[in-house]
Amino acid sequence: MEPLILFLCTGFVSMSAALSAGQLNKLADADKPAFMQSRNGAVMVILAGNLGALTLIGALAYGFRLLEWWIPLSSVFLSFPAISVGITQRLFGDKLNLFIMLPLTLVSIGLLYHFW
Repeated sequence: MEPLILFLCTGFVSMSAALSAGQLNKLADADKPAFMQSRNGAVMVILAGNLGALTLIGALAYGFRLLEWWIPLSSVFLSFPAISVGITQRLFGDKLNLFIMLPLTLVSIGLLYHFW
């Protein structure tokens, strides 16, 4: 698989999952979805955000290793957050975006491991 395509896909889905989990955690207790009202639901969202952040670090390491240095750096600060917040979170909402991006993040872990 082309390193640029793998980096862009894995980096985007992992950052999107991490940002959605962060936004869900910042909600007031009354505004949180029903599954987050229990302690287990809140812990699962925190774990999903941490998994997304760790996968993003892995994607960045992969990108810095195989691509020019400016591609991962500009992607993590400009492209990934802009597309995630500007498009996917507005289109799906934070909860649905997290549920979409979390399985893709798990697939990204396997792809990064396989193609490393």
